[in-house]
Amino acid sequence: MACPFLKVLLVGVSFLGCLYPLVDFSFSGETREQKPNFVIILADDMGWGDLGANWAETKDTANLDKMAAEGMRFVDFHAAASTCSPSRAALLTGRLGLRNGVPHNFAVTSVGGLPLNETTLAEVLQRAGYVTGLIGKWHLGHHGSYHPNFRGFDYYFGIPYSHDMGCTDTPGYNHPPCPACPRGGRPSRNPEKDCHSDVALPLYENLSIVEQPVNLSGLTQKYAEKATQFIQRASASGRPFLLYVGLAHMHVPLSRTLPSAEPGGRRPYSAALREMDSLVGQIKDKVDLTAKNNTFLWFTGDNGPWAQKCELAGSVGPFTGSWQTRQGGSPAKQTTWEGGHRVPALAYWPSRVPVNVTSTALLSVLDIFPTVVALAGASLPQGRHFDGLDASEVLFGRAQAGHRVLFHPNSGAAGEDGALQTVRVERYKAFFITERNCTA
Repeated sequence: MACPFLKVLLVGVSFLGCLYPLVDFSFSGETREQKPNFVIILADDMGWGDLGANWAETKDTANLDKMAAEGMRFVDFHAAASTCSPSRAALLTGRLGLRNGVPHNFAVTSVGGLPLNETTLAEVLQRAGYVTGLIGKWHLGHHGSYHPNFRGFDYYFGIPYSHDMGCTDTPGYNHPPCPACPRGGRPSRNPEKDCHSDVALPLYENLSIVEQPVNLSGLTQKYAEKATQFIQRASASGRPFLLYVGLAHMHVPLSRTLPSAEPGGRRPYSAALREMDSLVGQIKDKVDLTAKNNTFLWFTGDNGPWAQKCELAGSVGPFTGSWQTRQGGSPAKQTTWEGGHRVPALAYWPSRVPVNVTSTALLSVLDIFPTVVALAGASLPQGRHFDGLDASEVLFGRAQAGHRVLFHPNSGAAGEDGALQTVRVERYKAFFITERNCTA
């Protein structure tokens, strides 16, 4: 089924090429100091405990665990929100949703996106001479000027929303997602029986829809191919590059993973976790082969796991939120409990980032923007306040402290979306919840 409104984005497509049509990989030949490359990989709904290096019960992340041993692991690293769009907007702007205008998720019917007066990380680096690419999930607007190609990304290959969000011209889902937890909390005997490998969500290459419905069972390998091709071509050109990879994993498994990723009939989430780990490993291997000593790779997640999905959700590790669970709520995604925003995070840069170091610095997804801009030798946009900080000194082992104070906005659990609900001050955390229409 085609999505009629998407024709708006096809204007002018006829003059585009087939592969990397908007990317200029040419090198001017000028002598200049070599700028570092950046690869930022953002997992979707991955729990802190889904990383084996964090949580010994997890056995499915061999490549990520290897990266942790070869770089720096952050155990007190936080998403800027506990749900998708606000966290991604914060990563690309260095600003909380109350400042950048994205306090809640965009729906399939949304006509807007990340406000056009916000400057993205890709736009800053593009102006600094970088070639920029986005592979994977966007979720910051798909209409007209909100599309990634108009937000600083020279190349885009991916899906506009989460992989369970159906067709973008239809409210709701074309196929039901995987079943949620039964009311009794008991896992289903066959959790894949209602899952689908094809949803009507479109797959884009730049402004063109190249597949619809997208086949989820082959999407991971397509992402691997496009990401490694981008790294290869950018490295060969001599131009510095930024590659942002918005993974479809983990979210909730919607289809059977490829046989090679599912040895021994492992449960769906575990198999999907291995598939994601393999994808990250392929990207890292390509970096090591082409630009190892001049590429900074940063891996993290957008928020905690989708706890309502029972065995199809990830692990928050020790951050179970016992008070909240006793009250009948979730300690994970959409909440400001620790499992909702404390996420895995790894930094890898041979010869620059110390090897096999565990950092307890209080850091955030918000810090990616100012850190990358500083390392690239670029300048922050003027006339605005940034909530993130330059974490370079922590990354290079020259400092131990990050934020002293870090705010966490409400992300849909209760109250007003985007309102600051929790504040972390060093080792302490306070919750502020304002009830409306209260009576004495």
